[in-house]
Amino acid sequence: MSVSSPVPASPAPASAASAADTAAPTQAELLDFVRRAAADAELIASLPLDPEGRTWVRLEGPDGSEAWLIGWPPGTGTGWHDHADSVGAFVTAAGELKENALAARLPTDGWKTLELSEGVDRERHLPTGKGRAFGQHHVHEVLNESADRHAVSVHAYYPPLPQIRRYSRTGPTLRLEQVERPQDWQ
Repeated sequence: MSVSSPVPASPAPASAASAADTAAPTQAELLDFVRRAAADAELIASLPLDPEGRTWVRLEGPDGSEAWLIGWPPGTGTGWHDHADSVGAFVTAAGELKENALAARLPTDGWKTLELSEGVDRERHLPTGKGRAFGQHHVHEVLNESADRHAVSVHAYYPPLPQIRRYSRTGPTLRLEQVERPQDWQ
């Protein structure tokens, strides 16, 4: 895995306003940013790929958002997780990713195990150029199911990730396993 200093992604529109004067980016604006960054062939080619594990480089996101360029070796994934109070967006820049998500709002605190109702599972296949935006507390896992091809994606979150909650899942049972803070992955 690799982490490096923020690098600029596709240029954002110029603004004379300071970050304090700028409104928070919307989900649509984050999606637009990740689409533009994913279309930047030079940026995508700059990501070092590791056959053993995911790699990532932090990008400069719009209006104080956090953004990442991520490389996915064949057969890798995130496991079930959420992004706490952040909204976000991601786009596949190369290869194909699969997203499994829950179409249910989970309680944010005070639980360790939940039984999920039938019909809450959603599955999306996201080939190159496809992506999505999502709201707060969105629970999902992202996978590169290819047996022989890396995938690359661009992600953006606002506010910058305060934490990531990681879950395990067996059938309809979702269990909170771990809470990670920024110092755990930066």
